[in-house]
This record gives sequence, C-alpha cells and structure tokens, in this order.
Amino acid sequence: MFADTARITVKAGNGGNGLVSFHREKYVPDGGPDGGDGGRGGNIVFKADKTLTTLIDFAHKKVFTAKNGEDGRARNSFGKKGEDLYIYVPVGTVIKDAKTLRVMKDLSENGEEFIAARGGNGGWGNVHFATATRQTPKFAKDGIKGQERELILELKLIADVGLAGFPNVGKSTLLASVSAARPKIANYHFTTLEPNLGVVSIGEGKSFVMADIPGLIEGAHEGVGLGHEFLRHIERTRLLIHVVDVSGIEGRNPIDDFEKINSELELYSQNLASRPMVVAANKTDIIMDEALLEEFREYINKKGLKLFEISAAAHKGVRELMNYVSKELDNLEPVELYEADFVEEDFEEEPFEVRIENGVYVVEGPYIEKLLRHCNFDDAESMQYFQIALRRKGVIDALCEKGCGEGDPVRMYELEFDYTE
Repeated sequence: MFADTARITVKAGNGGNGLVSFHREKYVPDGGPDGGDGGRGGNIVFKADKTLTTLIDFAHKKVFTAKNGEDGRARNSFGKKGEDLYIYVPVGTVIKDAKTLRVMKDLSENGEEFIAARGGNGGWGNVHFATATRQTPKFAKDGIKGQERELILELKLIADVGLAGFPNVGKSTLLASVSAARPKIANYHFTTLEPNLGVVSIGEGKSFVMADIPGLIEGAHEGVGLGHEFLRHIERTRLLIHVVDVSGIEGRNPIDDFEKINSELELYSQNLASRPMVVAANKTDIIMDEALLEEFREYINKKGLKLFEISAAAHKGVRELMNYVSKELDNLEPVELYEADFVEEDFEEEPFEVRIENGVYVVEGPYIEKLLRHCNFDDAESMQYFQIALRRKGVIDALCEKGCGEGDPVRMYELEFDYTE
C-alpha cells in the first residue's frame, strides 16, 4: 500500500523538576541548599531515510512522545536529559504545521535531520534561589513542558523527470523499458495506483531519476479521480515527458488529450505548467490512422515543442528520447525546495491575560501556570519570590489597568486572594 500523506501529533519531553534539598552530613547540621537542576526533555527529531518509500508507518501510529528529563538530585546533581525521539521518513517529505498549514521543513536529502518539537528546559534546583538574605530557600522551579504540535506529512517524490499523460497511454511501459523499475502493466485504465521511480542509465556514468505518475483525468486539479493524491509527485521534477497515445485504437484524439492534460497541470500549479516539456507520441507500432499522427505532429511543431515518435513496447525511438532528455537536464537547474515559512514566535501563546468574571479579576495563561508550579505557598520566601515575579512580568500593572484595587478578589487558577497595594 502506497501512503504519501499523514497527520500525526508529536510531543517533546518535559523538563525535569528542580529539587529542594539541603546539604546534610555529620558535623554539618545546617548546610546550605544543594538541590540540583532537572534534565532537559527529549526533542522530536525527523530524519530522512532513502530506504523508505512511503508514509505507511504512520497509518496506525499517530502519537509520538519523547522522554521526559529526570528530576534534579541532591548534592547539586543534574537530572539526566531525556532521550531524543527519532522519526524516520522518506527523502522528499515535507513537514507542515497542521494549525497554520505553513511549511516547517522540506527533508530533501538523505540523512537530513529536523527538530520539529523541542524538549522543555529543566527546572532550577533551590541552590539558584539562595541569596545573602534568603539562605534556606524552600522552593525550586518545575521543568518546562515540551512542545506539542500536530503535524501534516506530505511525501513529494524527488525525480528529475516526470511522465504525464492520460491513463493507459504507455507511461508504465516506457519506464519499464528504460530502467529496472517494474510497475504493474496491463491494458486497462488506472493500472498504476501508485507512483513508481526508475533510474535511467545513459552510459558513461550518467543517469537520472524518472517518475511514472498515475494517469490523470479531467478535474484532477480539483481532486477528481486520483487528482491531488499524485499531482504533488511531479512538482519537484525538472522536466516533463508528456506521453500521448497516437494509435487511435481507443478512438481518442491525441490533440484533445494533450490539451486536457496540460489544462489540468496549469490549473493545479502554474509553476508545474511552465516546466520544460518533451512530447512522446507513443504506440506508433500499432497506429491505425497515419493522418491522426500527421495532424498531431504539425500541432506539436507549431507549439515549438520537441516531439519523439516512439513505441515503448517495441523499444522504438526510446533511446533517442532518453538521450535528448539527459542532455536537456544538463542545462536545467534543480527545482527550488519548499521554503520553510513557519515562524515559531508568531504562534506562541500570550504569557497571560486578565479578565473580569462576576466581579473577580481572573489571571490565566502559560506564564501564570508555570509560576504557580514553581512556588511553595507555605513558605514566606517563596511567596515573596512569587510577588516579585508578578510585578516584573507586568501582571500587577495589568490588574491595575483593569481597575483592580485594594481588597478586590483575584483568582489565578486554584489560587484565590485579595489584592493589596
């Protein structure tokens, strides 16, 4: 089964919590703080692997979670870092953020890696909070949560040449005749239900990769038939070979077929439609009407396109076509990869918000959640740290702007208190 799209959720590891600990040993009953920091959470890392050809591995497993960092230890010992989770995908996989549909990374080279979600930093142990006036801090910082996001994976085959054309025009036969690829071939429409890649060797160490794309039909640009499922696979090709059946056996008009396929390419992507094109008039060994071929030949010549009259099944004219394509590729630059346009900072949540509900000033947000986890409200020094942190972050100013005054009730998740100046 060929699978070229997947939607998954990835969760990086949380940072380990900092430890509240004090140095204790014989003859040192009142040692200072020695709580170590938590370890960083593991990252989610994608890696391109040329041995993979589909995204079928993601058909059943949808959630991937990296290891959390370990909590800090006594004697200023750091917690162990969480192990990174590697996810292997085929070369040519484009990773998108599902929320924004923006491209995060185009993995186009074997072995290329990309961190899609970063593990959270470890929390600080209480040793960090010791000062000249606060010598026995009884609080530490919890680790930060790892990033979590939903991703869309799209596989776009990396090939130099793409074969375009209606079903049953001989694309699979052409690929099989010039490479070691062995696609399914039969005399009925939609034989090819998945793309096939083949390496075409020209000799003297020269070769190129050619992709046989399943036959298109009218409306493919709108997803009709196999539509979008396979048009994406010729977006990276540098040159297209448009294969047309000129035999007349099925009663089709080659000019009409040529125009319809070109229209679908243009409606799907202007960039794809502007790609250099060579025309292969196929099945000339079983042609029923020479006038049909002559008319098509004149039509293609007027368009200024290079035409090769071939028979893929009989290997007629195929070598000449491949040699010409190879020379054309020498002068064509690689197609630009998908540029990442995902900007992490644009989608970060606001650190906090202040709103009024039934006369209560409610303060919520990622920063507030994190701060509450860090503090020990049974400890006076920790409470002092909490108040200083609120003022530094601008929470107090935000409350005042909303009209909060002396004695007004304030709620921060489970914590409720009366505001004091």
